[in-house]
Amino acid sequence: MTRSPIIEVRGLTVGWQGQPPLLVGTTFEIRQGEIFAVLGVSGSGKTTLMRSLVGLERPLSGSVGGPGAPILGSVRPNFGVMFQHGALFNSMTVGENVALPLLRWTDLPREAVAAIVRAKLGLVGLRAHEAKLPSDLSGGMIKRAAIARAMALEPAVLFLDEPSSGLDPITSAELDELIATLRHVLDLTVVLVTHELGSIFAIADRCVLLDPVARDIIAEGDPQVLRASPDPRVRAFFNRPEREA
Repeated sequence: MTRSPIIEVRGLTVGWQGQPPLLVGTTFEIRQGEIFAVLGVSGSGKTTLMRSLVGLERPLSGSVGGPGAPILGSVRPNFGVMFQHGALFNSMTVGENVALPLLRWTDLPREAVAAIVRAKLGLVGLRAHEAKLPSDLSGGMIKRAAIARAMALEPAVLFLDEPSSGLDPITSAELDELIATLRHVLDLTVVLVTHELGSIFAIADRCVLLDPVARDIIAEGDPQVLRASPDPRVRAFFNRPEREA
C-alpha cells in the first residue's frame, strides 16, 4: 500500500544569493515510513538540499510542507539529523552527546534523560561505550553515536547525510542493516543523502537523482528499476563502478 506524503517539496530553488542556484524549481515528495534517498554526483546539491529541508539553509524560493516537515524555532523539532562526519562534540562523552537534545528541548529529570540515553545507545549497539569520548571510537561507531543522538527526541523523520561515507564495505553494510532495522522497529521515515551504490540498492525504497547540469531531478523512483533507465545519464550513475562519484 502506498503511504501518504509526510514531506512535500514544491518548486524549491536552493543556492546562495549572487551565485547560480544549485537546484531550480525542484519538486518531490517523501512518503511516511519509507527510506528515501537523495542521490547525485559531487556538486549536484545533495547536502544543500538536505540542509534546506531541515531548515539550516533558507531556500531562494519554493516550499517544504506536510505533517512531517521540519519544525524549527522555539518548538521541539519533529526530526533528527545525522551529519556527514557525525558532528559529535569531542570534549563530551558519547552519552553526553546523545543527551544534548533532551537537555535542550525537554524538562525531563536527569534520571529520565540518562535512561533514554542508555536506550538509544542500546538501539545502535553502543550501550557499553557511553562513557567514551568520540576520539576513542571507530568511524562506524561515530556514525552510530550520531544516529543515536538524532533519535533522542523520538523524531518522525530521520535525516542521514552520507552515513556510509569513509567506511569499509563490511562496516557500511552493517550500518545499512541498522538503518533498515530502525526504520522497521520505530516506524521511522528515513531521508538518506548518499552516492554509495551498495547502500542505495540495499535499503532505499525510492530515490531522486539530482543532476548538476540540469540543476534539478532527472530521475525518481525505485533505484533497482532506474538501473535500466532509457536516460544515459541515469544509467551511468546507477551502473558506475562502486566508489566512483
